[in-house]
Amino acid sequence: MASSIADAFWRFLALFTANGSSTPWSAGLTAFDQPVTTIDGAAAVPVDVLRLARQASFGPTPQLVSRIGELGIPGWIDEQFRVRGSTYGDLVKWVPNDYCSDKTIANCWQNHFTRVPVAARFYADAALAPDQLRQRVAFALSQILVVSGSGVNSTAGIASYQQVLLDGAFGNYRDLLGKVTLHGSMGLYLSMADSSRSAPSENYARELLQLFTMGPMQLAADGTPVLAANGAPVPNYGSDDIKALSRALTGWTYTKSGGRTDWTGNDYSQPMVVRPVNWAYDTQAKAFLGVTVPAGAAPADGVRIALDAAFNHPSTPPRLARLLIQHLVKANPSPGYVARIGAVFVDNGKGVRGDMKAIVRAILLDPEARGAEPRGGGFGKVKEPVLAMAGLVRALGLQTDGAAMTLRDAALGQPVFQAPSVFNFYPPDYPLPRSSGLVSPASKLYSAGGTVALQNLVFDWTIKGEANRWDWNAANSLNGASSSANTLPLWAGWEAIAADPDRLVAVVDLLMLDNTATAAQKQALRSAALSITNTNAQLQARKRAQALLYIAASSPNFLVDR
Repeated sequence: MASSIADAFWRFLALFTANGSSTPWSAGLTAFDQPVTTIDGAAAVPVDVLRLARQASFGPTPQLVSRIGELGIPGWIDEQFRVRGSTYGDLVKWVPNDYCSDKTIANCWQNHFTRVPVAARFYADAALAPDQLRQRVAFALSQILVVSGSGVNSTAGIASYQQVLLDGAFGNYRDLLGKVTLHGSMGLYLSMADSSRSAPSENYARELLQLFTMGPMQLAADGTPVLAANGAPVPNYGSDDIKALSRALTGWTYTKSGGRTDWTGNDYSQPMVVRPVNWAYDTQAKAFLGVTVPAGAAPADGVRIALDAAFNHPSTPPRLARLLIQHLVKANPSPGYVARIGAVFVDNGKGVRGDMKAIVRAILLDPEARGAEPRGGGFGKVKEPVLAMAGLVRALGLQTDGAAMTLRDAALGQPVFQAPSVFNFYPPDYPLPRSSGLVSPASKLYSAGGTVALQNLVFDWTIKGEANRWDWNAANSLNGASSSANTLPLWAGWEAIAADPDRLVAVVDLLMLDNTATAAQKQALRSAALSITNTNAQLQARKRAQALLYIAASSPNFLVDR
């Protein structure tokens, strides 16, 4: 049986050298009224619905596909703006920094000083939460406004910071920037906390400009670089701007909790506060980016003036527009796409700058995001490992508390909430090998080792995806609760589908391949299924489903979102 599956896999993969078919949005709407897990119902789902499911959620499920079909794409996006799922609020439990000196507290370090509980919640939400668009946008923001568990050893701090991003996903970027700037975890990570006028830290000032807003070089409205007469890029700021800006951000420190006043009371889950006896704040005038913080201004005024200058800079809209498009839709947006979204960033139609709801809506409804699946021309983007794993989980239909994913994501090169630096896991301009000027940010994570790790994961959770798997049953002891069987495969649903090989192929094509498998590819999948026989009809159906899910999840049509 193993050799038959392997042969079928390679035959199927070879067929992806040919273009897949596409289905226009208007086609098949009558049949779409049928349950999407029937043969005709699955085949009738327009490709554009599945494209949106990949762009705006962590992966298609039958329920999600049905809901988009019911409401239409604009209607579903509007509904998502109103839906709320779980929060991280229950994980924001401050403990003193010497809490684990009490050796009797079980799993103390994991549950209070690592990313693990927050990451497990993230994966559970990615798999199951109803507010998929909010979760996806928050994930994108977490990779732009980076705070990492490698520098913030506080579960409460990481959870609180992620809650800020989740709450701000559909708010205003200026408001979000203010909360991020003064958050205790950011204060720790980029050393704005306890920055003093005698030696102001330049870390946050630099990254505020370079990564969180305008970027180092001037951009035109369409995101292309502004060039000087000699053809050189024009810088947005200089070292004097950084120095003066860092002086404007002095005078802040951590909120203290638990009645403590020393370092053990630092609360990284709360906003920073102005130091009570503020010898650290620089009260002199500071000039940067064409604005001035007057002498004697309060620390809050210095922060406000600094953030307004960065937020209102003309390079900020196109830069953030491009980053958000790259995270949600495609790695190489056209200048026109960037200009259209940048214009919405500048004005949401009601004179408001930075309206995230309007920006996200415009990104997903743009002509470059919608329509039948495009091929060639730099369309699409490689799934980063977190999205590949979450998409597989959703397609399989796993019920999970997310702990199993925290056991695998480091091997995939992307342990969520633990980026190696403030520059995230990959740069937005990482070049696509053997291309002419195209970028593929997530490809940085697909080294030989990363690719093998992902293939191993897909194999383990499909072909070997029985309920007794070790990583699905690991006693994770999250939050002091000793639990096991934290991830449960619901194979009964797949067994019912796989009793009919043609129906199995149709549903796999729907959930994994964007309904773009060619007739030859479908026949290859069908042959692979029929090569598996067993006297136990239920076991035969499960094994067939597992084999086809493995083949599909290993294919380019699953691993590249177009």
